[in-house]
Amino acid sequence: MDAETKQQEQARVTAVVEKIEQRLHDKNVQLEQAQRETTSIDRNYGDNTRVNIAEVDDRIETNAAVQQQKQLVARTVENETILKQQMKQLEDLQQSPYFGRIDIDEDGERDTLYIGTASFIDAKQNFLIYDWRAPISGIYYNGTLGQVSYETPNGSVQAELLKKRQFLIEQGKIENLFDTNETVGDSMLQHVLGADSDEYMQNIVATIQQEQNDIIRDTKHDILIVQGVAGSGKTSAILQRIAFLLYHSRESLNSEQMILFSPNRLFSHYISEVLPSLGEKNMRQVTLAEFLGQRFSGLHVETLFERYEQDQLSFPTAAQKIRRYKESRAYLEVVERYLKQTQPQQLAFTSVYFEGRTFFTKDEIAKIYAQQPVNMLAADKFLATKNTLIKRLKRRIHEEAKADWVAAEVDMLSEDRYRSIVGTQRFATGDDEFRFIAEKLVRDRLAIVYDALYNDYFIDIYEQYADFMQQATLTDVAPAIWQAMIASYRQQIERHQLRLEDAAPLLYLRDRLTGSGQNHAMQHLFIDEMQDYTMAQLTYIKHAFPRAKLTLLGDRAQDLFTAHYQQHDFIAALTTIFHTHSINLITLNKSYRSTYPITTFAAALLPAGNEIEAFTRDGHKPVLITTDSDALSLQQITQQCRRLLLQHETVAILTKDQATSAQLFARLKLDVETTLLTDADRALPKGVLILPIYLAKGLEFDAIIAFDVSAVHFNAAGDRDILYTIASRAMHELVLVSTGTPCRFISEIPAEMLEQDAALTTTELP
Repeated sequence: MDAETKQQEQARVTAVVEKIEQRLHDKNVQLEQAQRETTSIDRNYGDNTRVNIAEVDDRIETNAAVQQQKQLVARTVENETILKQQMKQLEDLQQSPYFGRIDIDEDGERDTLYIGTASFIDAKQNFLIYDWRAPISGIYYNGTLGQVSYETPNGSVQAELLKKRQFLIEQGKIENLFDTNETVGDSMLQHVLGADSDEYMQNIVATIQQEQNDIIRDTKHDILIVQGVAGSGKTSAILQRIAFLLYHSRESLNSEQMILFSPNRLFSHYISEVLPSLGEKNMRQVTLAEFLGQRFSGLHVETLFERYEQDQLSFPTAAQKIRRYKESRAYLEVVERYLKQTQPQQLAFTSVYFEGRTFFTKDEIAKIYAQQPVNMLAADKFLATKNTLIKRLKRRIHEEAKADWVAAEVDMLSEDRYRSIVGTQRFATGDDEFRFIAEKLVRDRLAIVYDALYNDYFIDIYEQYADFMQQATLTDVAPAIWQAMIASYRQQIERHQLRLEDAAPLLYLRDRLTGSGQNHAMQHLFIDEMQDYTMAQLTYIKHAFPRAKLTLLGDRAQDLFTAHYQQHDFIAALTTIFHTHSINLITLNKSYRSTYPITTFAAALLPAGNEIEAFTRDGHKPVLITTDSDALSLQQITQQCRRLLLQHETVAILTKDQATSAQLFARLKLDVETTLLTDADRALPKGVLILPIYLAKGLEFDAIIAFDVSAVHFNAAGDRDILYTIASRAMHELVLVSTGTPCRFISEIPAEMLEQDAALTTTELP
């Protein structure tokens, strides 16, 4: 790019930044005024509400004054919040106002538009910056020079793209700019991808690729499935998609109507700054363990990580068959048939007690259920039963209000208690007033009974699930083994524990029987690392959020948890589950995270690795260090940590499981300052980190040390996926340490893909 062009563009950047700074100054003045108003309202709050409360009229006036003051406080606080958000957005634009420019010709009228993270309009209502989510900005991401089109609320619009220019602007100064016919030029990507990792994921609006843009702007399908290789930017694209949807549907959608299922808490922390950096509030994030834990009050549901660790110790063939069955969609179909065929006497109703005495017997409850029409759905029968019980409770309350103890308690009421019950009620007669107070006292006393009915405590859902399993036998598992499994389930429940494979089927049984458990408010549901979810879990989640559109993303090659016992076409199974919905499947095969040598090495670990396309970013080959003992391996890891820390801020040592991480940490911490991460951690510090691979899913690190990739530790078929996932976490450098002969997955890789420096072998150690 010639110097004159750069000078002209810099002049525009400077002019725009000056206007942004002026707007910032104006907003700061408004904020100071808003803060003064808030302080004034707070100071006068007490004076404005200090009224005589002895008389009824005064109390009414006081209540009105309090409500008015509360509204004033809420308005001023909301005004401050809005101003602060606007100032944060302006501060970001001040540093880097935009990253792209397009020149278009639309119906003979030429226009130049600059694209940034947010719109900026000057005092004369001229668009100096267009939000990257605006319909016309789609040209920047999808269009090559020549005829293009972009979608608007009124339909497709045709135009000619005359120029596409990209900028790298830092601190208001143009560091680089170039014209391109591509979505995003290599120079821009090389700069962004060559930087060190950060504690938080960054937004990618300046480097969105066309295939990522297709993900971001899809508003036509009920279900979007993204199958992407490691480092393809699928998670980043989904977060930009969330920001786009909030922009696109801002009149009918807010962040509270979205939920994201994250693989772990570290990941939730890692992505937490992306949406705020784009001016949007974070949606709710939840892990599968948290989601299930909230639905099983008082029970500890086995986590995916706990089960993985246990499987490393023992996982018999019969247990594999049973788990595979319970995790299938077919198992939930058996639940459906069970509920249609179940007779009233099979339902595990339980008596409702009050103060040690039976209030409703289980026989009475069963009789009510049996009286419902035979052809009614189980959920409708259950709801009718619940309503009948509540009506009978109300009759009991009405009758109990006539009891002598109630009259005595009414007589003993204090003035304050009396006023709290009566409130602003007016009564025609004294008898009406007495009846009102008496029934309120009885209702309060019997509230525990109402809560039991409302929360469905009159049925033992855990025993009901056991009854279901008695009939849901698996033909290729011996009856004795199936019965032992049911007995084990009952023992687990007694210890307030539940195995993960039983969680989704049990919840589905409960919800379909009781008609509960659904959230109709959620409009969008996002699941990251979809390959870690079973078909039963995905079916239940869709049932739990019936109105939500789904966005599922993952990588089958990173299946750490089920690859060793689940053998099926994951995408085909997904489309079978959601066959009644409009589905869009997008595949991302290009990996951007790692250097070319690391990506090609990771791809070589997979049978279908030739489908992975590596971004051409130079770097060192992965290094393989083979030692003769644990002590020598530890010494090499210490040396590698010190070397890598001279060049990078974060070095992650990844192990196969948590036990190995803990053992390595205990030995390494004496020589190198390290941090051991567990599934309870929520933040990623700098320095040397030690963690099991399953906690690193979705994350990336400057340098990776793969701990003990020997044939002893990596010999099962599923270990190939584990190695691939470990290797694909590295951005710049990858070191593999093997105590003894490396595993066959590494030995089979062409020797030229690895560096085996003689200075790093055990024979050269001091």
